Amino acid sequence: MSQPVPPPGNPFAEGAVPPAPFVPPPPARNNVGLGLAAALGAALVAAGVYGGIVGAIEREIGFLAIGVGYLVGLAAGKVGGPNPALPAAAAALSLGAVYVGQLFGLAILIGKEVGVGTTEVLLDHFGLLTEAWKEDADPMSFLFFAIAAFAAFSGAKKAAS
Repeated sequence: MSQPVPPPGNPFAEGAVPPAPFVPPPPARNNVGLGLAAALGAALVAAGVYGGIVGAIEREIGFLAIGVGYLVGLAAGKVGGPNPALPAAAAALSLGAVYVGQLFGLAILIGKEVGVGTTEVLLDHFGLLTEAWKEDADPMSFLFFAIAAFAAFSGAKKAAS
């Protein structure tokens, strides 16, 4: 024996039309300005994290440069969409993020060695800091730039598709 099937809908709402389900609007895509802003924000955060880790462990790690680049590219592609200018902009921003991260890490190391704060090294002795970076830079430092730029470019392309 089969049981009776209840009528569809709310039996207490006579004649009421059920509301349509909420459908969120699609995310804003192909917005170059918003994509660049997201990539810049990601680059600043990634540079700080990269520099902090470099300063803490006192060496550079290539995987971190990949992470910096991919994070910048991901932010640009996800927020900005498939605009062809965004992968190149993400690559350029990742170069800057790795450079700033290396400077920040070097400032941490110099601050520890000299006994002053990192902020003082960055603000009061920036010229000496950049000179120290130039002396410390080796082919691996520039390889990290290339790795980060490639990761940003490919990350932006993948995130936009």
